Amino acid sequence: MQLAIQLIFAQVGRQVGIDDVLDNGAATSQSIAQGWDKQWLDLLQNNTSNNLYGALTNLGIFFAVGTLLFFMIQFLKDLISYEYTRPISALIWPFVVVILLNNSGKGSILSNLTLGLRGFLNNVNQEVVVSADAGKMYQQALNMSIAEEVTGSFLRPCQSLTGTQQSQCFVQAADKINILLQKYRDTYGKRIWINRLQTKVDDIRYDKGFVSETSFNSLLGSTVQTSIKNFLVSLQYAFQNLIEATMLLIALLAPIAVGGSLLPVAGKPIFAWLTGFLSIGIAKISFNIIAVLTAAVIVNGPGQNASADPDLMWFIIFLGILAPILSLLVAAAGGFAVFSGISNTASLVRERI
Repeated sequence: MQLAIQLIFAQVGRQVGIDDVLDNGAATSQSIAQGWDKQWLDLLQNNTSNNLYGALTNLGIFFAVGTLLFFMIQFLKDLISYEYTRPISALIWPFVVVILLNNSGKGSILSNLTLGLRGFLNNVNQEVVVSADAGKMYQQALNMSIAEEVTGSFLRPCQSLTGTQQSQCFVQAADKINILLQKYRDTYGKRIWINRLQTKVDDIRYDKGFVSETSFNSLLGSTVQTSIKNFLVSLQYAFQNLIEATMLLIALLAPIAVGGSLLPVAGKPIFAWLTGFLSIGIAKISFNIIAVLTAAVIVNGPGQNASADPDLMWFIIFLGILAPILSLLVAAAGGFAVFSGISNTASLVRERI
């Protein structure tokens, strides 16, 4: 999904080859994804004795030792009040903490479980995207939204010219635009919205030295609108990277949550940590579902209508602002449900043991 985000910068193709711009955009997107994967492994699995995760694990052990005193006081109190039933069930927590915080230098059980949980959430997210976005609906809708702005950026220098110079400028701009449109066709096949844009460009290119201001400006657009779309597309790309950064931050705090789980309180910090981690995963999945479903409406609607000429600014606003907010609200509600379910399950298990 990140490839489409880079296509908006194809307007710099006036200075460099547009093929290079698009390919470099895809390579950059892929390298960022690989960079996140490497960062996860470097922090949670490689040399965890001396890195940031190792330091936080030591802090978690310090918390565990400090809270052990409170645990023992509560344990003795329960031993007197409840005979043996509740104290015996509570003894599982010190063993769990010791096992999870045992750091061998190549990752602890806790870090490996965290990596496994992240991999599971990513697999679910990928399955959702692949199954719901079989026709690359998201990329198509996003490119439909920015294609005219990118095209206009090639034609804009011709606006101030006249006569033969303008005609030659149109020809050169159209050649660059055709490379972009061919890239779209190679990716999405023969689509009506691509042919519609091609027709607009050809009408300007083959005009006999004069283009009406109305026809020209309808495709040219404005630099302000282009800048706004650039910002909003970058905003939703930033949100996706923020999700990755937040998930990694929560993963790094896992040892502290485990260390504090010996506190004699009803809601264990480890449950709150697990809820937060799952909530971020839900936000990531929710955003992609919202984006894909909305994109499908655009591609299957105005994207298949040759006479339609939609203004898809609303879609860019939706992706950049509204979809992230909605996905976070869904994640908050889902996280609350997960926390309630975990807490109730833990209480039930404690009562049965």
